[in-house]
Amino acid sequence: MENNYAKIADNYVMTYDLHTHTTYSHGKGSVEDNVRQAFDKNLEYIAISDHGPGHLFYGINRNELVNMRNDIERMNVKYPRMGVKMSVEANTIKGGNGLDVRKEEFEEFDFIIAGYHYGLFGCGCIRNWLWNKGFRLGEESLRRSNTQMVEHALRENDIAILTHPGDKGPFDIAHLAKVCAETDTLMEINTWHGHMTVEEIRIAAEEPNVKFIISSDAHTPDRVGDFKEGVVRALEAGLDLSRIVNIKERE
Repeated sequence: MENNYAKIADNYVMTYDLHTHTTYSHGKGSVEDNVRQAFDKNLEYIAISDHGPGHLFYGINRNELVNMRNDIERMNVKYPRMGVKMSVEANTIKGGNGLDVRKEEFEEFDFIIAGYHYGLFGCGCIRNWLWNKGFRLGEESLRRSNTQMVEHALRENDIAILTHPGDKGPFDIAHLAKVCAETDTLMEINTWHGHMTVEEIRIAAEEPNVKFIISSDAHTPDRVGDFKEGVVRALEAGLDLSRIVNIKERE
């Protein structure tokens, strides 16, 4: 059956990839490296969405935002067939507006995507890291805390995509799907992290008004536009592919 799903996936193309990283944070390639790969794969547009500035190890430097914007505008001139967007993968945290990107900074970006990561203060990363390593004591309270943290971020901010929900800790996927539907936030099927899993997609899909997006989460330019494994996962979950906003049948 998996081979059948792969054959079906071959009949689809990705139209845009909104989650890619560059040397401005944790990626290995430049803005142009990613854009060139997207251009070669005939994507309609791409977003550069480096890690939020609060990450202790590889968050983007706020002082570099003007340089990133300049790079992106140069790409829009050099590759006029494509649209190149400037985003940021903000990190969900507790307190404040729930993100490591301040609301007054939103105007720096074309749109915001956000997800949960380790490497920040105020997000329970030690408890979640231990949970991920198999120390599951207090799992339900951690699930509630994580879910409340992400819900707060979704309701306080205009977030275009919730990135890799379910990754790095326990979350109530059904509840987050409901919140994403209410806030018009796409749920990401990420081909790098493995989340959402087949089961997570199945659970989220029970919320009829939520929509999905597949992202490469590319940290190297060669992975820009990687999407087929996400289609296979969606098919395994029984998801109607019309609910994925950035794929279409091959002409």
